[in-house]
Amino acid sequence: MPTITWPQPAVITERAARALARLRRGRMLHPAGRSFAGEVLVWGTAGPPTGVRLLDRPGHYPATVRLSKGTPTPDAWPDVLGLAVRIHHQAGRPFDLLVSSSAAAPMLRHLPLPRRRFTGTYSSVMSYRAGRRRLWLAALADPESPDLGHDLSGLSTAVAAGRPGLVLAVASAVGPWRPFGQVTIGDQLSAREDAALAFDPVGNLPEELRLTGPLAWLRQHTYRGSRRGRGASAQSGGSTGLTV
Repeated sequence: MPTITWPQPAVITERAARALARLRRGRMLHPAGRSFAGEVLVWGTAGPPTGVRLLDRPGHYPATVRLSKGTPTPDAWPDVLGLAVRIHHQAGRPFDLLVSSSAAAPMLRHLPLPRRRFTGTYSSVMSYRAGRRRLWLAALADPESPDLGHDLSGLSTAVAAGRPGLVLAVASAVGPWRPFGQVTIGDQLSAREDAALAFDPVGNLPEELRLTGPLAWLRQHTYRGSRRGRGASAQSGGSTGLTV
């Protein structure tokens, strides 16, 4: 009898994500959102260094920022909210930091939690590894920043009225968040630029950092399939001229 060769799980996952993106004619994950130009100011980590130069050393970088709803639910309904920050640094690929609405407490930072407002804590949920260290990254509410609103229209209004921002922070599995920088949100990008923007949270990382955990594999192939389904590359979008 002839040998039947079944598709590998990675192929199946990627094909399913690609088909869903084609069906939706857009992103499979977090389809509804707003994208903005921005900037990231890194002042460095307090305490022991992480071993990641981009986090430990002071720097100032252009950025592309996207805030989104995961499902999406109607306007002010609770949803798992997403924040994506593409840091356009000069050393090779950009750094795509993708974080989801969560709680700040150590035992809850690993869980995506629905909420109504865009202001709040966003955690990487999955851990990174830098050498032997396991790290979580987050964007925390800045008490001095304007509120970001509870729906996408309110978000656009809040950004147009000022330059809101969030605090970037790093933590171990159970340690406190240690702020290392801030992201400031600037001018809103066009709907066309938002549609073209594509992130790669697994491939677009600093060389000292890699995403770990049981869902890293799934995230890699679903994002790849979604990008291919809508004809985007892992570095599509952004207006700084540092990506293709």
